[in-house]
Amino acid sequence: MHIAELTALLHLASPALPVGAFSYSQGLEAAIDAQLVTNADDCARWIESGLATVLAPGELPFVAHQMARWRTHDEHDAQALIETNAQFIASRESAELRRETAQMGWSLRQLCTQLEWGDAARRATLDRMSPVAHPSAFAFAASTHDAAAESALAAYAFSWVENQTAAALKAVPLGQLAGARIIVALRPLIEKAVARALATPPDALNTFAPQLGILSARHESQYSRLFRS
Repeated sequence: MHIAELTALLHLASPALPVGAFSYSQGLEAAIDAQLVTNADDCARWIESGLATVLAPGELPFVAHQMARWRTHDEHDAQALIETNAQFIASRESAELRRETAQMGWSLRQLCTQLEWGDAARRATLDRMSPVAHPSAFAFAASTHDAAAESALAAYAFSWVENQTAAALKAVPLGQLAGARIIVALRPLIEKAVARALATPPDALNTFAPQLGILSARHESQYSRLFRS
C-alpha cells in the first residue's frame, strides 16, 4: 500500500471526519436499554454479531460493488450507482437508520464536493443521488483516492467497530481499557468480514437483521437516549 492510499483511508476512517458518526449507535443504545448489552462481554458479542451478520453480507459488499462502478463510471454504471443507492436506503430497517445513512452520506458528499475529489462527471452522478447513502459516498471517496477495495473495506469496517465501541464506552458505560480489548479482539474478524464481502456477488447481498430493526424502531421513542440511532 502506498503512503497516499494509507493516509487517505486513515482520513476516511477517522472519527474526526466531519460526517457525524459519533452521534449514532446503530441500535446499540436500544440494546443497552433492553438489557441485552450490560457489560464488556455483551458488547463484544453485539459488535461481532453486527460485523458478521450485517456488515459482512450486506454493507461491505455494497461498498465494494459501488467502488467498482465509480471506477468505470460509464453510462450503465452511473445509472446502476443511482439505482443501487436507492435500494440500499430502502433496505434500512427503520426510519432512524434511513435518516442516519442519509445524513452521513450528505455530509460526506459535501466534503467530497468542497475538496473537489474525483472528476466533474462522477461528482455529478453523486449529486444525482437524493438522498445519498453513506456507503455510496464512502465508495466514491475511496475510489477517487485509488484505494484498493480490500483496504477500503477494512477501513470502513474498522471505523464502524471503533464507533460502536465508542458508543458503548458512553452508554454501558465501559472503561477505555475494556474498549481497547474489544477492538483488538475484533481485528481478526474484520479481516474475515472483508474476505467474505469481496466474495459476495451483487445479487447475494443480505441485510436481514430483524432484532436490529425492532430495537431501532423502539429507540425512536426511547425515553432517554444519548444517540440519534
